[in-house]
Amino acid sequence: MQTECKPIRSSTLETRITRLFGIDHPIICSGMSHIAVPELVAAVSEAGGLGILATAPLPPESTRESIRRVRAITSRPFGINITMLTAFASGNVRVALEERVPVVNLSLGRSQQIADAVHAYGGMIVNTVTTEKHARAAQAAGADALIVTGHEAAGHGGAATSLTLVPAVRDAVELPIIAAGGFADGRGLVAALALGADAIAMGTRFALSLESPLHAHAKDTAISKSVTDTLYSPNFDGIPCRVMDTRAARKRARRAISFIEAVPSALASAAQLGMSLPQIFRMAFVRPANLVQQVQIGALTKSTLLSIRKGDMERGILPIGQVQGLIDEVLSASAIIQRALNEAEEIQNRMVSA
Repeated sequence: MQTECKPIRSSTLETRITRLFGIDHPIICSGMSHIAVPELVAAVSEAGGLGILATAPLPPESTRESIRRVRAITSRPFGINITMLTAFASGNVRVALEERVPVVNLSLGRSQQIADAVHAYGGMIVNTVTTEKHARAAQAAGADALIVTGHEAAGHGGAATSLTLVPAVRDAVELPIIAAGGFADGRGLVAALALGADAIAMGTRFALSLESPLHAHAKDTAISKSVTDTLYSPNFDGIPCRVMDTRAARKRARRAISFIEAVPSALASAAQLGMSLPQIFRMAFVRPANLVQQVQIGALTKSTLLSIRKGDMERGILPIGQVQGLIDEVLSASAIIQRALNEAEEIQNRMVSA
């Protein structure tokens, strides 16, 4: 089933996603760890999109504080991303339910029980998927919409590009689709709608915004890069992951870090995030089956924080999408959304008159 692509009028566009979430524009800010903080999330929602709060590195008490911070800034709808693989996932799910977050985005996992609990208070469940198989499973587990992440995306994008993945998922399920991976402007918005999506999620574009906590030097470095200046490898954290092409990233991509090598860095990054020793041990053993994966992710976090917080692009590793090469300036979240809408309107008007 194809989504109807109606001409944009007065920089607005109504789709199944805007109606589902009660937002003005079909533009979403991805839940990027350490970047999708309350200030950025609220700015995107205030501008008529939907900001998604990142919680993967946050213990439940910090997640609750962040949710309340978003609500202190805006009364508009927003979402929360919960990475199901992490040790804090169950606690963050509990907090999301207690705080009645309007949109709950689950990644690297799904749950009918969580979906039922969110639906009980009127919330919406969005699952992040990278294959048609995962899309069908998410639909069966009660998802209201899907974020479909293509190969171009920062972090854990799929093996297929958005150009092929989005229409493939569109053919596989009836749910509204948010296309992610390769989208940074109005051209991408129009293309996504033509492929069958109902909205786009932009991560890298909002990471390079005024409200983003990403270090200024990291933003400048990303803007100077081309679309080919990224690396995609499972050696960063055990799952295929896209990052900026830097010296540290090239070194890590050549060889997967061993469990023994990763432990000191994982402990250091946990401490840097303000976790106490009891929290660190609890995080390690709550999900023992995923212990190796958690340690690998923790080791990458140390390098990621170097780039995000300190702008150290020599030793740091920065998850970034290929669209870094399409971005030439840092703008406010509001300006990013308005520019994308204006570009989309111009493109559609040009297509209609051609």
